[in-house]
Amino acid sequence: MKYFFKVIRRYVPPYWHQVVLTFLFNILSALFSVLSVALMIPVLEIIFQQDKEVTQLMPWAMDNQVVVNNFYYFVTYVKTTYGPGSALLYSGLFMVIGTLFKCGSAYLSSYVSVGLRNNVVRDIRKQLFNKILTLPVGFFQNERKGDVLQCATGDIIEVESSVVSSIDMFLKNPVLIIVYLAAMLVMSPQLTLFAFILLPVAGTIIGRIGKSLKKESREGQDKLAQLLGITDETLGGLRIVKAFNAEKRMSSHYATEAQNYCNIAKKISRRRDLAHPVSETLGTLVVIIVVWFGGSLILGGDGSLTVAEFLAYLGIFYQIINPAKAFSSALFSIQKGMAAMERIDKILLADDKIFENPDGLPLDKFQDRIVYNDVSFSYDGDRKVLQNVSVSVERGKMLALVGQSGGGKSTFVDLLPRFWDVTSGAIQIDGHDIRDYKLYDLRRRMGIVSQDPILFNDTIYNNIAFGVDNATEEDVIRAAKVANAHDFIIQQEAGYQTVVGERGSKLSGGQRQRISIARAVLRNPDILILDEATSALDTESERLVQDALAKLLKDRTSIVVAHRLSTIKDADMICVFNEGRIVETGTHDELVAKEGYYRKLHDLQNI
Repeated sequence: MKYFFKVIRRYVPPYWHQVVLTFLFNILSALFSVLSVALMIPVLEIIFQQDKEVTQLMPWAMDNQVVVNNFYYFVTYVKTTYGPGSALLYSGLFMVIGTLFKCGSAYLSSYVSVGLRNNVVRDIRKQLFNKILTLPVGFFQNERKGDVLQCATGDIIEVESSVVSSIDMFLKNPVLIIVYLAAMLVMSPQLTLFAFILLPVAGTIIGRIGKSLKKESREGQDKLAQLLGITDETLGGLRIVKAFNAEKRMSSHYATEAQNYCNIAKKISRRRDLAHPVSETLGTLVVIIVVWFGGSLILGGDGSLTVAEFLAYLGIFYQIINPAKAFSSALFSIQKGMAAMERIDKILLADDKIFENPDGLPLDKFQDRIVYNDVSFSYDGDRKVLQNVSVSVERGKMLALVGQSGGGKSTFVDLLPRFWDVTSGAIQIDGHDIRDYKLYDLRRRMGIVSQDPILFNDTIYNNIAFGVDNATEEDVIRAAKVANAHDFIIQQEAGYQTVVGERGSKLSGGQRQRISIARAVLRNPDILILDEATSALDTESERLVQDALAKLLKDRTSIVVAHRLSTIKDADMICVFNEGRIVETGTHDELVAKEGYYRKLHDLQNI
């Protein structure tokens, strides 16, 4: 429960006015509930006991004795004038009025708490999504995609249905219980103290049953995340699954995980469903014991409790059972929801390893050069992917990176926009460490075209204009023309308003890449990063893309990662990577003449 209240302190304070209103309406509901039952006591006493009749009216005053005396007088008057049946009817009318006020207050409480609950869930969703946007790329390389999807969907739904819904329970049921107990103490301290001894015993039993639910819930959510991950991988690789006749293998794998989740879900549901019968049984047992003890007090004849008071006492006691049962059921739900909240917090409380200097320098324009100064980098703090790399790129020049796969080329370019931060050394732009610049300004100066163009399930127009505020239609068309994309776009059924499908699935590889280039053209970056932008294209598409890239690279500083040496023959400088080090540098002609590592690559590709 400590963690539950910690979560409440994080999300509820902005809505304190709703909390206060809910609390006040719950108090009114409890008071009207007690009042409607308490009004039955004088009626029952006067009807069944002659000695309780009051025939003398006292002058009205704000005094408890006067109020009680005069109420008894009016009940006596109704009984003697219209008969006992009418007195009972009048008392029933008072109960109806009290119940109407009680239910009205309860509805207003629920009305306000609905806003509170939904606001809190909305805040958790927004905070989680914003955190996902700010976390470094490396975080998601270490996490399963299914886990992240489960947190953003299933876990939040679980938190909404258990933890957040329990906020209302904590604002309502304790109030009802306290007011009912106070009324019971006034009516019979002995009987109430006796009930006080029984209720904690029942609560302890219920608490022990629910204790293991949190652990099982966490296991269940982990299994559900695995199922989501398998589904996502299968959808992404469906062509491969079918091509290799692996349907049975994937089906068997999914069936195994689904059965594991099913087994855990059954355990959780059975344990949760145990809450109601256990609380019902214990509640009934407590009522029976209370009735026995109360009956003993009446039969004892000591005058501490009358029959009418005992009947009213039982009426209030029965009303306290439902809040107590709801309280115990909520404890089960909270345990289940806390497991989901802990998974969400794993993302929310993750360290942002890419720290931004709050007093960062602006980078309005790239003017001089990029310098990698003795840069080393490791993903895990153990094996170095880059080792003591130093290179300088002047403004307007093209730097090409070639070498073996896994040699560190993509890591080299990922360090520049600070997708990762260097382990040692420094990267400088115009004489300042890139960590000294504002992160937004740094990335605003760059455009990236990768081997796998990332398009969103939106229109072609919005994909080109992505990340560029206030782009006009003329700007988008001009960028598409530079990227050799305009002709195929206008041939689409809806032109620029054509929806490209998930990850651009409705377009060919060359078309997707040219839209990606158009996006970079529209951004108009000072520094352009091309990460094997043409390696996966056919010859015709490559020609069109290369032509688009040539237009894009004109008068820009560029860093190009390439496997095909034909695409970087005109580079101002080529760096050859091998096992995280730069082993050769020079122009194409200089490196071919050296007859070293680059020459071997050159001969293999038969340039």
